[in-house]
Amino acid sequence: MPPTHQHTPHHGESGHHPGHNSDRGQAEILDLDAEVLAEHIASITAWLPLKSEPRQIVDLGCGTGAGTFALLERFPDAHVTAVDTSAGHLQLLREKARARSSEGSIRTVQADLDADHWPDLGTPDLVWASASMHHMANPDRALTSVHELLAPGGLFAVVELAGFPRFLPAGAPESQPGLEERAHAATDSFHAEHVPHRGADWGPILTAAGFTVEDERTITVNIEGARSEAIGRYAYGSLQRIRGVAAPALSPEDLAALDELLDTSSPNSLLHREDLAVRTERTVWAARRA
Repeated sequence: MPPTHQHTPHHGESGHHPGHNSDRGQAEILDLDAEVLAEHIASITAWLPLKSEPRQIVDLGCGTGAGTFALLERFPDAHVTAVDTSAGHLQLLREKARARSSEGSIRTVQADLDADHWPDLGTPDLVWASASMHHMANPDRALTSVHELLAPGGLFAVVELAGFPRFLPAGAPESQPGLEERAHAATDSFHAEHVPHRGADWGPILTAAGFTVEDERTITVNIEGARSEAIGRYAYGSLQRIRGVAAPALSPEDLAALDELLDTSSPNSLLHREDLAVRTERTVWAARRA
């Protein structure tokens, strides 16, 4: 993901560069992320410490709608304003809304959340930001905007993943055991430079912005590949994006092994492996405006 909020942020910032093809590829990853992690998103929306059911919700950095539709599933009488910088992602979200007959409950707004002034997003009871805050060029300014936006007593839910999910078992691939961890390590300098707030503890940052952090929860994600055929495609798309950043720092042997995993014609392709799993952590902070 670039250092600014040019495109929808999500967990897979590695290797993302502006352009139509990467925007489309990112949409595919976002959709797979939503499909594979649906039950975990639902568990977060069910956990939120709300005093009453929200009527107006804003989804910041909504992508293709994972959070938007999970929130509507949990709060069917609510209206969601879905905000993103990508026109393509918002178009996909609207198409999904029509297919679900929920377009009357959703308004899409294209906006750069790093801009000095945000468009009118109403006065929501709940603001949801999943894997978007760490991409802000100026998170403090964005938090001030959210604080001003929220209705008094309203809740701000910040959801972040603890880095990029892992998919392969420790001894894989057989030719280069530990390849996945080395590929992640190879992206560390990129992330340190371009995504400095990734992995941040948002509790103190939210408190400094005037919020009262009411609760925090970390969910451990460990989904075996046998539970969903989408996990192979999710792993493939994710490691393909990591390759774009990690390749220059990998040894020739590691790069060859990674390319074999990404070669759909190879019997060792990620799409053919039966030992994949999705392993990560997702943390949510629930912060209230006084």
